[in-house]
Amino acid sequence: MRLLPRLTLCLLAALTTAPVLADQGPDSVPVPPSGVLGISNNAMLGPDFWIKLSAQPDRVLIESNDIAAHNANLLKVDPSMHDLHAIPANVDRATVTGWINELSQYPKRPLFDDKGQPVPDGLRAQLTDALALDAVPAKQTSRYGMIVRRAALRTYPTDTRVFTSKDDTDIDRFQETAEFPGTPVLIAHTSRDGRWLFVVSPRYAAWTHRENVAEGSAVEVLAYDTRLPQRVVTGGTLRTVFTPEQPAVSQLQLDMGVAVPVLSDHPADQPVNGQSPYASYVVDLPIRQADGKLAFSPALIQRIADTQDTYLPLTEANIIRQAFKFLGERYGWGHDYDGRDCSGFVSDVYRSMGVQMPRNTSKQAISPGFTHQAFGDKDSHDARLKAAMALQVGDLVYIPGHVMMVIGKLDGKPYVIHDTGGMSYLDGKGGMRRVKLNEVSVTPLLPMMYDDKHTYVDRMTSIVHVRP
Repeated sequence: MRLLPRLTLCLLAALTTAPVLADQGPDSVPVPPSGVLGISNNAMLGPDFWIKLSAQPDRVLIESNDIAAHNANLLKVDPSMHDLHAIPANVDRATVTGWINELSQYPKRPLFDDKGQPVPDGLRAQLTDALALDAVPAKQTSRYGMIVRRAALRTYPTDTRVFTSKDDTDIDRFQETAEFPGTPVLIAHTSRDGRWLFVVSPRYAAWTHRENVAEGSAVEVLAYDTRLPQRVVTGGTLRTVFTPEQPAVSQLQLDMGVAVPVLSDHPADQPVNGQSPYASYVVDLPIRQADGKLAFSPALIQRIADTQDTYLPLTEANIIRQAFKFLGERYGWGHDYDGRDCSGFVSDVYRSMGVQMPRNTSKQAISPGFTHQAFGDKDSHDARLKAAMALQVGDLVYIPGHVMMVIGKLDGKPYVIHDTGGMSYLDGKGGMRRVKLNEVSVTPLLPMMYDDKHTYVDRMTSIVHVRP
């Protein structure tokens, strides 16, 4: 098993329409009413607009059995994934310290705190000591746990937020990702102060607060996601019903793609946490007991909430609908702000249809578990443009540090939805117009500028096809 490297920044998107500008003259790019180049009306900000452009929106692209086979294969062939079922009964010091050292690398650039002040020089030594690498035993029995609430995973065992810019506190360089309730983990190590655990999940390995994890046996932890029947969260997010009787499962956030078992045999006339279950689904959620051990508690999910009894079929219509459920959600680096970033966005969308993906753009773009078309310095602009014009709904387009999802073509040109910091485009006068978005946004693909001289198409590193 290998540890995923830290997240790469979903770069600020940049837009240009070079061929159009050349035809229409220097004053040809007025700011559209939407503020976003290429978005001419509000209908384009709804899924139905794009679904109607699809020739076969409801055709199943991959059957559920084949998706299950894909997920199993991904664990085998992608070194960035962790097959928890394959972890040996004991893990040695070299394995554990290798995981930690690969993740917990102090940034080389100067760091600032949330007030724009330089971070003290002593922070690095303090955090290095907190890793307690000297306390890793030569060999330890493999311990398992389960995430009990939406949990931040961090580079170091600290809540200290650090930034590489004095005036931008959105990108916390110690924030890695988040895991969701019910996620199984290997508990690999404990911080010096005992307040943090280094955990290995199927898609990541990092530090999280001890209170986010309940320790249980391998059997009960690894069998949780196989329990049937289930409810799959198909909305962007939902929260369980409020209950003062059991605070651990009260208003618990569940994100798109999370699947939880249903207690179908619960008596219909018996309350759950002080409330009738007749208008809700009774689900079984993990909780952390006072001693840190794993237990389960019934909780309620309203029947009107956006859930299904199985993963959605993988169709173009569902890809579009699911992606648009996040439209306008604020950008959240490493799943921060209870949101997600560019790679988290596309992976959460596909997870609602049962498809598992690596966490980071760098790994998604090259994963041997997916069909992808790679681009290098020798690929011409014409070759790249031809590939861009052949894009289909659901294809993922990668440039360094960023990923976009194709939602269709308008006037023969591809459009994408992506979680992005902003965009830029040539203003028709030889300059660049830059717009801050900082949210899940719809934009055209071809006009995007990576920098003053290169379009996004020119900087494509890979196109991933999540279909045969």
